[in-house]
Amino acid sequence: MLEGLTPEHIWHVPSNAASIGFHVIHAIGSLDRLFTYARGASLSDAQRQNLAQESQPDTEVTANDLRASFDAAVERALDQLRRTDEATLTATREVGRAKLPSTVIGLLFHAAEHTQRHVGQALTTGRILQGANDSRTHKA
Repeated sequence: MLEGLTPEHIWHVPSNAASIGFHVIHAIGSLDRLFTYARGASLSDAQRQNLAQESQPDTEVTANDLRASFDAAVERALDQLRRTDEATLTATREVGRAKLPSTVIGLLFHAAEHTQRHVGQALTTGRILQGANDSRTHKA
């Protein structure tokens, strides 16, 4: 998904849609936050700070950096999932400062769905950008 993309491509905002970079960074952060809540923990100051900065372009971040960060986030989530006791799946968990009610399984399911949605959006945005580049190349 990220191979060959320059920072300009990663952070390009096509027609006011979210950038590829936002989708990938948000997927990483939301996966981390939702799994934190599933453990029954509150967000750390670093997690809150990361959330506040997700939409800020960081042109120092390369496609390889994003890919490695995403892969690491998925591995952390899978490790936690493997350690999750089935008996806790229906245990109540509180989400956010408002302490909205959820369950362990609800948070794990939402984490999977939310991550998949943002990865799909990043892929779609990448295809749109590739198509725009292809059409510019073919108009001679």
